Amino acid sequence: MKVTVVIDTKGTDKGVETVIKGVSMALQKFSDVNYLLVGDKKCIRELCMAYAVPFARIDILDAPQEITNYDNPLEAVLQKRDSSMVRALEALSEREDLFGLLSAGNTGALLVSAMRYLRIDAGCRPALAALLPSESGGFVCVVDTGANVDSTPQMLHHFAHLGSAFMKEAYGIEKARIGLLSVGAEKGKGNKLVKETYPLLEGDASLRFVGNVEGTSALSGVCDVLVCDGFAGNQVLKMTEGAAKRVIKDVIRYAKKNQSEEVAALAKHLFSIYDMESRGGANLLGVRKPVIKMHGSANEKTVVNSTEMLIHIAKHKAIFDAEKYKS
Repeated sequence: MKVTVVIDTKGTDKGVETVIKGVSMALQKFSDVNYLLVGDKKCIRELCMAYAVPFARIDILDAPQEITNYDNPLEAVLQKRDSSMVRALEALSEREDLFGLLSAGNTGALLVSAMRYLRIDAGCRPALAALLPSESGGFVCVVDTGANVDSTPQMLHHFAHLGSAFMKEAYGIEKARIGLLSVGAEKGKGNKLVKETYPLLEGDASLRFVGNVEGTSALSGVCDVLVCDGFAGNQVLKMTEGAAKRVIKDVIRYAKKNQSEEVAALAKHLFSIYDMESRGGANLLGVRKPVIKMHGSANEKTVVNSTEMLIHIAKHKAIFDAEKYKS
């Protein structure tokens, strides 16, 4: 099936050129993808020509303004109506031919914009879900990873439903195992938020709740969905990425020092698993159309892999309708 992806070309640490390079690579890799590129029209056209992007498979929507990471999310969305992020979400909301959005911009502004243009209903709070590699060989879906840094027990209960529905629709897990991030595996451990959330998850027969999960077990394969507030979830994501980078660097140093091809191969293998920037982005759940938040330091591989995530979602018809995501 043909998929048209909207890309907010601004907001990345590495600039518009990296995004266009990624688009060029993705168009070569995927024959069933077209793009709507949103940003400075002149700049996009020049870069597309430089990287031999086929104009027959792209469209450009001019958006001269940019929402930066220093902007207040709500004020920026209201005041910068011609920003690439706002115009991209407007287009996604209004046009039936557009399937999903990729953006590496301001996370708060993306959440506010998505709630304004793509929110399912007033009772549905969107959350970011990142897929981290599991010891079992699959993935752990961490919800939330930064969209809601201050959460209520009711919100975490809702996040469990979002993660469960997403893993079922996109990855075929009929009833995902739900874990609650805490400082101890025993019932009764954790802060006030965790203690008040636990009985909500435990008492919900529609969820397969497996109890508290400590940080050391987050990627062990004990759960398919790890529920937490956005502050803690973002720390899990960033610490996993940081620790993996450190370990891989140490392995590379050892390989060079000992001139070991086997250890060098191990480093390459580890990098393929834990390279979060290239893997793709986090899915914004609880909205009408797929939105993927790419890392601020996204590179061209991130664009390619995030596009592949959208293709996967499209092929599995994992469209986020209201009934599937209500708690």
